[in-house]
This record gives sequence, C-alpha cells and structure tokens, in this order.
Amino acid sequence: MVERMDRAKTGEVPAGNDGRVRSITGGSGRRAANSNGRAGHGTSSADGASATGGGAPSSGGPEGPGGGGGGSNGSSPRSGGPGGRRPNPGGIGTFTAADEERRRGVRRMKTIATGALVLMATVFVLAKWAQHEGAGAWSGYVAAAAEAGMVGALADWFAVTALFRHPLGLPIPHTAIIPTKKDQLGQSLGDFVGENFLSADVVRARLRAVGIGSRLGAWLAQPEHADRVTAELATALRGALAVLRDSDVQAVVGEAVTRRADAQEVAPPLGSMLERVVADDGHRRLVDLVCARAADWLEEHSDSVMDAVTGGAPGWTPRFVDRRVGDRVYRELLRFVTEMRDMPEHPARGAVDRFLTDFAADLQSDPETRARVERLKSEVLGRGEVQDLIASAWNAVRSMIVAAAEDERSELRVRARASLLSLGQRMAADNRLQGKVDGWVEDAAVYVVTTYQDEITLLISETVSSWDAEHTSKKIEAHIGRDLQFIRLNGTVVGALAGLAIYTLVKVIGS
Repeated sequence: MVERMDRAKTGEVPAGNDGRVRSITGGSGRRAANSNGRAGHGTSSADGASATGGGAPSSGGPEGPGGGGGGSNGSSPRSGGPGGRRPNPGGIGTFTAADEERRRGVRRMKTIATGALVLMATVFVLAKWAQHEGAGAWSGYVAAAAEAGMVGALADWFAVTALFRHPLGLPIPHTAIIPTKKDQLGQSLGDFVGENFLSADVVRARLRAVGIGSRLGAWLAQPEHADRVTAELATALRGALAVLRDSDVQAVVGEAVTRRADAQEVAPPLGSMLERVVADDGHRRLVDLVCARAADWLEEHSDSVMDAVTGGAPGWTPRFVDRRVGDRVYRELLRFVTEMRDMPEHPARGAVDRFLTDFAADLQSDPETRARVERLKSEVLGRGEVQDLIASAWNAVRSMIVAAAEDERSELRVRARASLLSLGQRMAADNRLQGKVDGWVEDAAVYVVTTYQDEITLLISETVSSWDAEHTSKKIEAHIGRDLQFIRLNGTVVGALAGLAIYTLVKVIGS
C-alpha cells in the first residue's frame, strides 16, 4: 500500500508488461528507474514544467551529496540521440565542447566539496572517539567544529541541489526550482528586462550619455569612413535594384503616371502655357520653320502638286486646260508660302496668331474643347506605345543608376561621398545639429521600445518556456555550478568556525 501511494504521489504509471515505468516527480523531469535500469520513453508534465523524450539511466541511487543521482552531472549517457545523448527539443542548444569542459569543472568542484563534507565527518568521528578515550579538552573543540562544519556542508549542499533537482530524489516542496519554475522565471526575466531596460527614460538617458550625434559626425568626417559608407550604400542600391523585377516596377510606374494624368486636367495648364507663348511671340520661330520647310517642299515637288490638281479635274476638260490650271495653282501656292515666309507681318501670320490666342482661351474656358482634350489624353495614355515608352524609360534609369553605383568615379558616388563628408564635418562641429540627431535617434529608439516592449518581453518568456526543463537545468548548472560548489566549501568552513566559536563561548561562560 505504501509503495502504491508513493507511486501515485510521484506520478509513476505503468508503461508496458516488461516492467518499464514513466515518472515525473513534482515537475522536475526526474525519471524513475525500471527493472533493467532504464526509464521508458514518454511525455508528461507537472507544476507547469514539461519533459519530453527518453529517460536517463539510473546512476546507482537517488541524488546524494556527491551529485551522482539521476545523471545530474551528465556523466550518464542518454538514449534516443547521437552518441547516446537525447537531442534537446527546446531550442536552447546542445552541449558544446565548452559546455562539456564546464561540466567537468563542476564535477571536480562537486568532488572537492563532497570531500570536505567527508573530511568533516571523519574528523568528527575521530574527535568523538578521542574525547571518549579521554584525550583531553581539545577533542571537544575539534568535535564541535567538525560537527558544525558537517551541518553547514549539508545545508549548503541541500540549497545548491534544490536549485536543479529534488535532493535525494524526495519531492520536497520548493525544490527543483529551475525545472519546475522555469516558465515563471522566464516571465520574471521578461518583466525585469521590460521594466529596467526597455523603459523610455532608461533608453533616453543611455543614448544621451553616448552622444551619437558627435560620434557619428566625427566618424563620418574621416575620408576612409565616408568611402566605406558610400561603397555600402552603392552595394545596397545595386542589391535593391537587382531584387526589383522590371515588370513590377514598370507596372507600378505606368499605373502611377496614368493615375496622376487622369487626376489632373491638362487642358487649362496647356491653354495657360500657350497663351504665354503667343504673348511672348515664342511661336513665331515655329511658324518660320513651317513656312520655310513648306516653301522648300513646294520648290522640290512641283510635279506632285501638278499631278494632284490634274488628277482631280473632271474627265471632260481638255488636258491642256488642266495643266494650265495646275500650273497657276502651283505658282499661287508657292507665292503665298514664300510671301508668308519672307514677310513677318503677313496677314496669314496674324491669322495664325489669332487662332492660337483663341485656342488658348478655349483650352482654359470652353467646356467642349476641354472635354475633347481629356478624351485625346486618355486615348494617348491607353496606347501601347506610350506604355512601352514608360517601360523603356525605367530600364534606362535603372541601367544608369546601376552603372553609376558600380563606378567609383561616377558623379553619383563622388557627390554622395562629398555629401557624407560635409555632413560629418557639420555634425562634428555643430552642437545644434548634434542635438537634432540625438533627438531623432532617441525618439526612434523610444518609439521602438515602447511600441514593441510587450513583444520583446514576450519573446524572452516564450523562448524560456519553449526550452526543455531538464536540459535547461543542466545547461544552467554547467555555467554556474562551479561557483555554487564554492558556496558548499564556504558553508563547510564557516560552519566549522561558527561551531568552534559557539563551543568556545559556551565553555567560557560555563567556567
């Protein structure tokens, strides 16, 4: 009956007919040994801590002052992984060579601390035997010191062991603290970091003490650093352009241009521009060019004009009449164009001026004209040739930027380097600019830590919660266990001295 109650209390459940059992005691992840010295595979949890995977082989008994029980010091192999070690599913990482060296150091210190306990016990026994044999008063002092040293050694052994496992395998309350309270420790660690490291006041004070503006300015003011930043920016620019797909950029640019053009009515701005051009006689050079080219064309293509006139004549007219009419039309047309070219005040030029003036006014105020211009604009933007022009413009711009970024002597990189040097020199000398930069950096950092404080602390607590309890306990012990064994040694020495002092004081008072 007692055995069954113990089995129920420790959480052991049968796992098969071969005598294997699975056990989790008080959430510490301790596996109970089976009849052949191995614990079965399984998953269980208690007190918020979990343990998963194969169990540890028995080490000859429960945990004792020598630290040998339950494979606590890693001396016993584990099943289910390479080399007999179970892989850690919690993400804290496997034991590295440095970790194994630390664990060997912990085992050495455990041996020394346990040896001190054994020494105190041996001295106590010998002192009691000498006192019984009447060796003298000194034996009482030695026995008292050794007795108190044993008590101190045992008390500190219990305290150190209780951090990582149940002493002697007994489910004593408030022991195996790290395995059973791992999640609470992770939550407390996250809260501690959030309250003491991620507060706005702490971040501002720390950044203000660093003086980022002055340091950054002094750093950028050095040519080699400006060269380095320029090279890094050029690399980042090339990488960004390489990642972007041309089709996506072309679609975005085309859509942006089309949307912008659709949102902006172009007729009034065109009318206003045309009105200013006509008022400044800016169109006259274009009229001169058109008249000159028209006169030259007529002189070179007289046959074309004659053919056009005679070809449109009725069939019943005589051919010589058609030629006479065509010749007259050609000469009058050539005379008109020549006069318009050579006479700045030609009436036809005035008619052109009036037409352009009226057209500029219609573009700005006539609804029908403005609507026709908008329809024309939509038709032009919808043509494939225009979209191809936008795509080719992006390709040209991208190629130009990439080439400039790769060439150290390009105008882009030379100007970027000069700007960085100038900025660095200004920041290094201008206290006002330094204050602005410091303020920007502080505001950005405070915004990040205050906005994402909960996410950062949650990352800490969830990361700790995801670690395997037993593996975490061993990892922590490997890092701090050696120093904890010094506590055992100090407890032994301090206990012995305290016992000697108390025994001496009692003797003095009694006498």
